[in-house]
Amino acid sequence: MTSLRVPAHSRSTVSSAVLAALRGAGITDVFGVMGNGNVHFLDAVCTSDLRFTALRHEAGGVAAADAFARFTGRPAVATATYGAGFTNTITPLAEAVRARTPLLLVAGDAPSTGPRGWDVDQVAMAAAAGAQTFVVDASAPGRTTIAALQYAVDERTAVVLSLPHDVGASPTSEDPDDVPSLQLRIPAGVDPLAIDAAADVLADARALLVLAGRGVRAAGATAALTDLADRLDAATCTTAPALGTFAGSPRDLGVAGGFSSPGTLRRIAAADVVLVVGAALNQFTTAFGSLFAPDAIVVQIDDAPFATSARVDLFVRGDAAEAVRQLNFRLTARRGPAPSAVRRRAAGRTPVDPTTADGTDEHERGDALAPDGRLDPRSLFRRLDDLLPDDRVIVSDGGHFIGWAPMYLRVPAADRLVLVGTALQSIGLGLPSGVGVAVAAGRDEFVVVVSGDGGGLMALADLESLARATRRGALIVVNDAAYGAEIHQFGAASLGLDETPMRIPEVDFAALGAAVGGRSAVIRTLEDLAVLRDFVVSGADGLLVLDCRVSADVVAPYISEMAGAARRLVAANQQDRAASLVAAAVAD
Repeated sequence: MTSLRVPAHSRSTVSSAVLAALRGAGITDVFGVMGNGNVHFLDAVCTSDLRFTALRHEAGGVAAADAFARFTGRPAVATATYGAGFTNTITPLAEAVRARTPLLLVAGDAPSTGPRGWDVDQVAMAAAAGAQTFVVDASAPGRTTIAALQYAVDERTAVVLSLPHDVGASPTSEDPDDVPSLQLRIPAGVDPLAIDAAADVLADARALLVLAGRGVRAAGATAALTDLADRLDAATCTTAPALGTFAGSPRDLGVAGGFSSPGTLRRIAAADVVLVVGAALNQFTTAFGSLFAPDAIVVQIDDAPFATSARVDLFVRGDAAEAVRQLNFRLTARRGPAPSAVRRRAAGRTPVDPTTADGTDEHERGDALAPDGRLDPRSLFRRLDDLLPDDRVIVSDGGHFIGWAPMYLRVPAADRLVLVGTALQSIGLGLPSGVGVAVAAGRDEFVVVVSGDGGGLMALADLESLARATRRGALIVVNDAAYGAEIHQFGAASLGLDETPMRIPEVDFAALGAAVGGRSAVIRTLEDLAVLRDFVVSGADGLLVLDCRVSADVVAPYISEMAGAARRLVAANQQDRAASLVAAAVAD
């Protein structure tokens, strides 16, 4: 490890001690925006061997760090100044907390002597977003930094490291030898009785389904879970963020829930036992409660204190890797070793297309153009899948379009799809998230960022950051001149609300991309995608911005599912109200 290179005026300061602790913990990258409150910290970072990636908006700095952590599987660091700089970080900070991303936000804060007129209660604001704050002082800056980072790793969450304004440049007498090392996360123990019960259920299954979430990769359980599915000849599927976990498996059905094909939904509904590992079973994964057969037995493995869904029949608390290892051990004696890849090939099995359920593509193919003359997003993403290179990493923002990438784009591995904003249901984090992935990927992968026009405009400050950070990649702007999700849920054709605030004047993202140094093109027909083909074949460097003018009239299936669930809820509430009125009348 190279020596820490900090100028003489910064040696033995609080900021340099924080930097040294991060560096000793294996942190390689910092993302964020410079301001008065973190200038001394960034001086220490930039005169060391850590890499600082400057974003243009504080929200972008946290979003980039979040995506970096999701892609690499390592904790990440963002930084922002105090006051207005800190308030700008709240949305991505809350997203990182809910997505269980180990992230440290090093933020300037009010002086230790008391707040000034422009300071805000950052500890309370962080707590409201779900993030704990660790406050640095001059006596133990390195130890506090490691304590904060250890908490982020152990709890898989985002935390704030507060640097009071009058402390960052102060000297510290802390002995570097007193600063502990970052410890590996200790896996939660597994109850052997619960494992035995789960093994009994799995051994008796006639049609077993294994459903994997992001927690599988976080626990390092991918290989063990694949072996278990092989041993039990189980069909497999994933949550949307974990798509690619079983890539290439002959029994993989792809994504479960609102992004599933009809055939996948039928296969999932046919399972009599469902093993859920590292997934919380939220309303989108479970298709609002309709995903599994009513009599299916659901076994969940998770490190949460309790089952995360009322649909779970048997809960096994503990580390996913250890729990699956113990299941494999117990079931080996009952079923023998898992069939090898050679034996599977000899049996004539071929991998199922991840967008299908039974070897035939059941997602709607779409038309070249929609009836309004604009691109049909279904045929657009099908053609994109053909043209994008296999070494792809996909980063998708939130919005109506969020289903198209998981439905139509092949995902080569579990860590090659980063869905941002899903935990908080936000939009506008896609472009800076692409920065975090692009920095981690370098030239090794082709980075594909998918955004809408609404989210793209929210994140426009960091279009330049994305163009600067991307070695090889493309930004796909799904431009329907609207907030599409709201149009389809609340507009004239659904609830009949005024669509004026749901419409966006059409913006030329190709021109914006060119203005920040990217190559760009407006895509109005599938033939216009020749520019992407030529870009990929040439091996060109940099970012290609594709402004895809899609129809706002094509409704994503998951939106229809959400609308149906909302209608059922309204009907149920009306029935409850009617029953209450009847009961009141009878009582009178």
